[in-house]
Amino acid sequence: MVRVLFVCMGNICRSPMAEGAFRAAVKDAGLEEAIFTDSAGTIGYHAGNGPDPRAQETARRNGIDISGQRSRQVRPADFNDFDYILAMDNDNRHDLTDRCPDHLRGKISMFMSYAPDHPYDEMPDPYYGAKNQFDLCFDAAVHASAGLLSTIITKHFPA
Repeated sequence: MVRVLFVCMGNICRSPMAEGAFRAAVKDAGLEEAIFTDSAGTIGYHAGNGPDPRAQETARRNGIDISGQRSRQVRPADFNDFDYILAMDNDNRHDLTDRCPDHLRGKISMFMSYAPDHPYDEMPDPYYGAKNQFDLCFDAAVHASAGLLSTIITKHFPA
């Protein structure tokens, strides 16, 4: 089983949308039994809460239900338990790297690095932005999810 964790700051906007987009790609590829997906935040301020209503609406408009997700903070065990730990921005990556044991830091990468043709290097935080920023983030998540899934299939499930 390949285990993938998406991480943003509060785990209510970007990482839930990324988790939803990636789960949909995994399901479309018929790999639900082979790839486990979760998301978390670098802070625990929203722990137990569902995704931001704007993130839920955006995902729902794109045929994905993220309403059952619940925010949680990254746990020390996550660095052992997950094969891929994907940061939404450089601040998240730095926070993760600071908490991660040295020998496990290779698991941490930027989510948008899996969409090299996309204009974003970091997933912009839509929380304080305009409503259309959720659409832009979701679109970026779909692109990066496709690249991530392709990488995982090539590495873990070669034909």
